[in-house]
Amino acid sequence: MAIQSQNASTAATYARSLLELAQERNQAESIGKDLAGIAEVVKTNPTFSAFLRDPGINLAERAKVIDSVFKPQIDPLLANFLGVLNVRNRLGLLEQIASTYDDLLDEAMGKIEVDVTTAQRLSPEELEQVREKISVALKKDAVIHQYVDESIIGGLVLRVGDKLIDASVETQLQTIKRQLLAARPR
Repeated sequence: MAIQSQNASTAATYARSLLELAQERNQAESIGKDLAGIAEVVKTNPTFSAFLRDPGINLAERAKVIDSVFKPQIDPLLANFLGVLNVRNRLGLLEQIASTYDDLLDEAMGKIEVDVTTAQRLSPEELEQVREKISVALKKDAVIHQYVDESIIGGLVLRVGDKLIDASVETQLQTIKRQLLAARPR
């Protein structure tokens, strides 16, 4: 558990540094997209991921592969960043760094990710109304991810970060049931 916490902290440090440099160059979004693309390549290719993490492979060999695979397609800032990660044996943290970078970028742009669960799929107009109301309530630009769960019967469930707001009919019915059972004569 301590190693995961240390890795998360290290990934956050690298992500924050990269974001600051990208913001200075007004390239935060494009760097974020490229970084996410690289992380996806690593995630979907276990062999390549193992290659990046293997301490038995020397830095020069790894640098050669990274340069040939990514350098022609990405911004020099990101290419240099990958070089730093390689030299410091941190390429194994690429997925975490990309995820943290994305979160930090959203925060810097005043965006917030919100999961909305409903009993049935909302129309685009209804979803936009929900997005607008959430944006006003949170004073941030809400990025909505819609999920459908018929078991909630109606209403909706919102998840914002680690906070859960459950306004589903199912939960309301369960609350009423508990209140009735608690109030019955003994």
